[in-house]
Amino acid sequence: MTTVTQLFRHPLKSHGREELQTVALTAGQAMPYDRLWAVAHDHSKADGSEWAKCVNFSIGTKAPKLAAINAVLHPDGETLTLTHPDRPDLSFRPDSEGARLIEWVQPLVPEDRAQPDRILRLTGRGFTDTDYASVSLCNMASHRAVEGKAGTDLSNLRWRGNIWFDTGLPWDELDWIGKDVTVGGAVLRVREPIRRCLHTAANPATGERDVDTLGLLNTWDHQDFGVYAEVIRSGPVATGDKVELT
Repeated sequence: MTTVTQLFRHPLKSHGREELQTVALTAGQAMPYDRLWAVAHDHSKADGSEWAKCVNFSIGTKAPKLAAINAVLHPDGETLTLTHPDRPDLSFRPDSEGARLIEWVQPLVPEDRAQPDRILRLTGRGFTDTDYASVSLCNMASHRAVEGKAGTDLSNLRWRGNIWFDTGLPWDELDWIGKDVTVGGAVLRVREPIRRCLHTAANPATGERDVDTLGLLNTWDHQDFGVYAEVIRSGPVATGDKVELT
């Protein structure tokens, strides 16, 4: 039986992940608080009134050190604590204390890249990597296949997935596209594969690029890892819950 092995949300896009034990998914929305906020850079045209593409934000593709951030969202849903091996811990309120985050994260962004400028919030659907409210599904069997070709242990945090499971068969999830999958009490419709970017090359413990993840993926004649899905039936999801095609 395939079950949920891990759950993650990323409250501030590309600026840390937080592991969960349970979550309540809502039809038509992303995982609660996932990519709720994003850091727009100084060349971005995004204003927070609508969804915007990743190119508008500070992300790990351009600033690999961001990959080493961990996040904890406080119970009030408004305060975020970020940690990084090269920076002091920071607790702040993204909606009113964005300047504190900009000052904190500045040393992690290369000087020759667009610089972090402001925090935007998009309630409900969040600044997901897709132009629809999506939840990412990732298979540990596929992760092990990548590890095998890399010849070293890799953290699955590189992939920034929301819902993790293990079918035992690498790339099994790519056959789910166009199908519905029940995860705990929720039902999701799988839309498309996740084409991966250079963010995945960075070690989530150090923020240093140390593995050619894209080159490894392309040995399978694709650059995909995981799939994007839409929540079509609301329901609770917890680690240990069953994952099955419907």
